[in-house]
Amino acid sequence: MKKHLPLVLRIIVAIILIQTLRFKFTAHPDSVYIFNRVGLEPYGRIGIGILELIAGILLLIPKTIWAGATLTLGVIGGAIFMHLTQLGIEVNNDGGVLFITAIVTFVLSAVILYVYKNDIPFINKAG
Repeated sequence: MKKHLPLVLRIIVAIILIQTLRFKFTAHPDSVYIFNRVGLEPYGRIGIGILELIAGILLLIPKTIWAGATLTLGVIGGAIFMHLTQLGIEVNNDGGVLFITAIVTFVLSAVILYVYKNDIPFINKAG
């Protein structure tokens, strides 16, 4: 189980990241609304979509798992910050689903990064 659980977590986070891309890249009205509210439409919507795509891919490549988890923490940390400061927990009557998904993604990414911390190349492993 210890061997398979990290893989399952990586796949879950990658799916969450990648499935949201259709909303960002097709300019879905909900996505446009969110990015207008935070002042990042359209460049932030597309840019963050690209970063999420990169993070999702990095999470699936064994040598870059740590980088994907780190990038995910940064991007999703920003999303959580925007929810708490500008958007609110509930956006467009979604019942808080986007916020809860962001929290789950953030926590899973933190767990993934912890599990793969020894793979970070510039961390001094001696000592």
